[in-house]
Amino acid sequence: MIFKRLLLPFGVLVALGLTGAALVVLAMALIYPSLPSLEAMTDYRPKVPLRVFTADNQLIGEFGEEKRVVMKLRTVPLRMRQAILAAEDDRFYQHGAVDYQGVLRAFMADIFSGSAKEGASTITMQVARNFFLSNERTLTRKVSEILLAYKIESNLSKDQILELYINQIYLGQRAYGFGAAAFTYYGKPLDQLTVAEMAMLAGLPKAPSRYNPMINPKRAALRQQYVLRRMRELNYINVAEYNYALEHPGHVADSHSIYSVKADYVAEMVRQYMVKAYGERVYGLGYKVITTLYKSNQNAAYAAVRRGVMAYDHRHGYRGPEDSVDLPDHAVTDADLEDALSDYDISNALYPAVVVDASAQEVRAYVKTAGVMILRGEQLKFVQAALGDKAKPNIRIKRGSIIRLEQEDNGTWVISQYPKVEAALVSLDSHTGAIRALIGGFDFDNSKYNHALQAYRQPGSSFKPFIYSAALEKGYMPATLMDDLPISINDPNLNGGQPWQPHNYENEYLGPMPLRLALAKSKNMVAIRLLQAITPSYAHQYITRFGFDPDRHPPYLSMALGSGLATPIQMATAYAVFANGGFRVKPFYIDHIVDAQGKIISQTIPQVAGEGAEQVIDERNAFIMRSMLKEVIRQGTAVKAQVLGRSDIAGKTGTTNDLVDAWFTGFQPSLVAVAWVGFDKPVTLGSGETGAHAALPIWIDYMAVALNHIPEAEENIPPGVAYVPINPSTGKPDPAGTVKDYVYTDNR
Repeated sequence: MIFKRLLLPFGVLVALGLTGAALVVLAMALIYPSLPSLEAMTDYRPKVPLRVFTADNQLIGEFGEEKRVVMKLRTVPLRMRQAILAAEDDRFYQHGAVDYQGVLRAFMADIFSGSAKEGASTITMQVARNFFLSNERTLTRKVSEILLAYKIESNLSKDQILELYINQIYLGQRAYGFGAAAFTYYGKPLDQLTVAEMAMLAGLPKAPSRYNPMINPKRAALRQQYVLRRMRELNYINVAEYNYALEHPGHVADSHSIYSVKADYVAEMVRQYMVKAYGERVYGLGYKVITTLYKSNQNAAYAAVRRGVMAYDHRHGYRGPEDSVDLPDHAVTDADLEDALSDYDISNALYPAVVVDASAQEVRAYVKTAGVMILRGEQLKFVQAALGDKAKPNIRIKRGSIIRLEQEDNGTWVISQYPKVEAALVSLDSHTGAIRALIGGFDFDNSKYNHALQAYRQPGSSFKPFIYSAALEKGYMPATLMDDLPISINDPNLNGGQPWQPHNYENEYLGPMPLRLALAKSKNMVAIRLLQAITPSYAHQYITRFGFDPDRHPPYLSMALGSGLATPIQMATAYAVFANGGFRVKPFYIDHIVDAQGKIISQTIPQVAGEGAEQVIDERNAFIMRSMLKEVIRQGTAVKAQVLGRSDIAGKTGTTNDLVDAWFTGFQPSLVAVAWVGFDKPVTLGSGETGAHAALPIWIDYMAVALNHIPEAEENIPPGVAYVPINPSTGKPDPAGTVKDYVYTDNR
């Protein structure tokens, strides 16, 4: 009786099994002939993004729908391969496409559940799915995946399959393949990752979003620990390596710091150029663009601009919280606080934070990605006036205020604010025009506007050297005397037709003085009288030698004070003429372009000073101008630059009317740099914010690094120039003169 009861169900199961087997065989017969060709794998040509590098091979930008770094298996570190096998398919080199035990378990679970939930995909099956199939969970798709995996294994070696997997698998954040993921999550190449970092990446294929360490760090850490445990169980790593990896899990880069070089503006310049030259298809061709930037120069420029802007901003006080949100009176969770900060991004190392509690003595704030910070004492110094009941309502920091914090060099968190002022720095090789550093603004993520290239601003007194250079060609010399006295000019083109009465900065006048001292002290009255003497029309024509657009510099006497318009890159190019001995070079930022096969398809061949570049002023003029601009640092408006301890640097401060623009343009014979500070909408920078105060410190900070490995240059007096005694009363050569200066000795 019992036997009869069991016989019927058993028969049903057998019948079902036979029917299922028949259906599988039928499915295989129908599906196998329709499987896709393996050409996409045997002739693997993935979309590889446009990548941009410094001259010393540091990645600064990547453009394309898919981030990818195609790698040969032999270049993938052994520990990375082992981590992948431990996480995904430790029997990869033993089974034949399918791990039957795992697939049977998953298959039966799918049948009894009525849907496809279980996964037992081998690496080969994942490759099949990634290249040819969708991610839908159906039995038909699973059968297709298995059959395709067999087809792959019958045509490709295990190493070829693993190489395809390593390059093709999606790992989150638009990163395809482990080479791209290394840069995306850790900002460095795969061969520089630690075992722990490799384990983190190896854990991503299972669920790239769920285990994304940028989005879900806790889940990602658990997955990382699982991979490390599997590596230990498989004897891929020893106990010491395992314990060390657990203790040193690695630091995932935030999305703003994945590149070791801060060069967003240059990367964007390259992107625009490449799209114009090659079209939109360039995003997937795998081209590499090698720029002229040096990592050390570029990072020094970034740090100098940031430091200068933040220093200016702090000098002008706290403006109040960035925003405010309503926080409930009861305790709030970290999740609530993260949600309150969801609309505020980390920007240029300024972290958004929401204030949980604030008093005159202490602020407790939740910092995005960093948790709760308690700030006291010096950490509150900048915002002290905004704390407590007596603070003005418009600037008061209180519960719910959105503020910004930054970390100082010693690791201390302090309250700061996002600056409104802008700045730019551009530096180039004076002999070739190669741009070595370029910062187009304070924060590229906030504003793509490239002030270094696009911002036409009044150069102020930094334009005076071009008037002085023109005067040398008219017979004026550094010792020539010119009156530094008030002047009134009637010119219908100036001051709305009313008498123009310019003045010196701080209204200080010294009477007759040599041109050398007048330039060093930036005397406006002398510059105007000098331009009067040589005529604005002559100077207007002369400045075109330096590359200036004459239409942006009307031929009026105000040109002596830099009332025209110029960009920082134009100023750098123009000053390079003085630095290199009189030659006009063309600035460039792309050294060469390499295609996906490593072939150079474009190379910039610069016209070098003395070797093809046009000579626009003679070497005598350039030499004397260098000597006069050195005086600006010796005893003029840029004496702060003496901190660099070099005798071969020269330059000129620039400050415009009402302190709207602040400049310093300076050079060493081989390197030029320009720093500019101002607001996008031309308004005053505030009392005392001259070129010497706002821009020069940026230039000094940059040059302190940029000149570090450049030996001090020695000057040789060129033919046609002599260093002779001068009568200080007349400003003319005199054998009995008590001072000495340079003069021309011939009339070329």
